[in-house]
Amino acid sequence: MPIRINLLAEAQAAEEIRRRDPVKRAIWIAVLVVLLVLAWSSSLQVELMSDNSKVNRLEASLGSRTNQYTQILDNRTQLGQVESKLAALHNLATNRFLNADVLNAFQHATSDGIQITRLRTEQSFMLVPEIPSKKVDEKFVPGKPGSSTEKILLTVEGKDTSPNPGNEAINRYKETLAHNSYFQKQNISTNQILLKNLSSPQMDNESGASFVVFSFECQYPTRSH
Repeated sequence: MPIRINLLAEAQAAEEIRRRDPVKRAIWIAVLVVLLVLAWSSSLQVELMSDNSKVNRLEASLGSRTNQYTQILDNRTQLGQVESKLAALHNLATNRFLNADVLNAFQHATSDGIQITRLRTEQSFMLVPEIPSKKVDEKFVPGKPGSSTEKILLTVEGKDTSPNPGNEAINRYKETLAHNSYFQKQNISTNQILLKNLSSPQMDNESGASFVVFSFECQYPTRSH
């Protein structure tokens, strides 16, 4: 049997040892890890750029919406002002309609030297709740429907510019009001027309004439509804 001798066995063994060298394997692993980290870092950078782009778009959108919101607030403020003016006009028209008889009465109830400067009407309602029917000691007690009591107070402010301003002309005007058909219809006599304020004589700077300022309160009879 022939004997074979491998003259490269020693070199092959050394090469095999080098291939199995753990340091070299660690280097390859380290290189692979570095490559993976670089790839991951690159992907994060791409995502960051994409997110920054989204943030810029959102900020631009938010800015436009902020401008729209500011415009909406301005429009809402203007709308509130218009509604307030419309409500005031409506109240003015309604009050003119409701107080037409009062204004007409003062137009016809005049007196020399008396000038009306202001009229104010206060109307209030006192509500009485409904009382339901019930049984008390086996007896039926009927209930009472709800109701309301209306109170109206008319305040009249004026100026007495008569030659002798004071109680005389003001009392005469008070009698004139009490004898007016409107106030008679409302059952308002001189007792319901009360003098609330009477100033001391004052001097008009333009004419040099003296005058006094006064105010009446006319309490209407209460009405139940």
